[in-house]
Amino acid sequence: MKPSPKELFHEFLLMSLGTALVSVGVYFFKFPNNFSMGGVSGLAVLLGKLIPQLSPSTFNSIINLLFLLLGFLLLDKGFGFRTVYCSILYAGLVQVFEILWPLSAPLTNQLMLELLFAVILPAIGSAILFNIGASSGGTDIAAMILKKYTGMDVGRALLVSDVAIAAAALVVFDVQAGLCSLLGLALKSVLVDSAIESFNRRKAFFIITSNPETVCAYVTDTLGRGATVWQAQGAYTHEVHHVVLTVLSRGQAVVLRRQLKSMDPHAFLIVANSSEIFGKGFLRA
Repeated sequence: MKPSPKELFHEFLLMSLGTALVSVGVYFFKFPNNFSMGGVSGLAVLLGKLIPQLSPSTFNSIINLLFLLLGFLLLDKGFGFRTVYCSILYAGLVQVFEILWPLSAPLTNQLMLELLFAVILPAIGSAILFNIGASSGGTDIAAMILKKYTGMDVGRALLVSDVAIAAAALVVFDVQAGLCSLLGLALKSVLVDSAIESFNRRKAFFIITSNPETVCAYVTDTLGRGATVWQAQGAYTHEVHHVVLTVLSRGQAVVLRRQLKSMDPHAFLIVANSSEIFGKGFLRA
């Protein structure tokens, strides 16, 4: 089904927000502290030190645009508009930040505080982008190319390259920068997965009830969600019951739990967390 203009505008806002968070985290926190946590931004930090004639921001833009060009040449229709838009916006924002707010030193003298923001902001931004099928380009484009033209385990190859880039800070800069880069890389991988699951988390309700009509009417009419009902039998009593299955947001889940006490005080309720629910009103497959 083709997305509506409202859905497209919503995705456009999310892409812009996610890319902006990545850009802020990279320019204001990664670059001044020499945190090379893998990826294009990490490589740019290393090159900015080895070739001081160009800044890390410039290297970041050059490498991202080179990957973008390779994507146009090698990936054809598999190269999505979302990645093109986010790659150009990301490179542009980092360059604008360098012009408007040139930094010669970290914003604060608190190393761990800077490291946390260098990890959290790009992680949340990347999670927003991944959640809608977009990315800020860079090594993601390299992964697409490798996947298309080689039989390489892309995930493992990218992980090895990220670790190598982070570890290189031990040699190019010092032990402190290297250890912070390795720690940041580990934290980033955990935070991105956690953020994606948190954005998509919903509550799946399995309600065993003797009053399915009332429960379903409340779910469909009041909460505006769908429900599925099937007949079941108690293993011990052999009484006929009905199982109502519905998926709700967190807020709706709290409301339904309270309402069930009055609709059917004897209802048996199972609530499960899920972050991968596809269908109308949830994720698109």
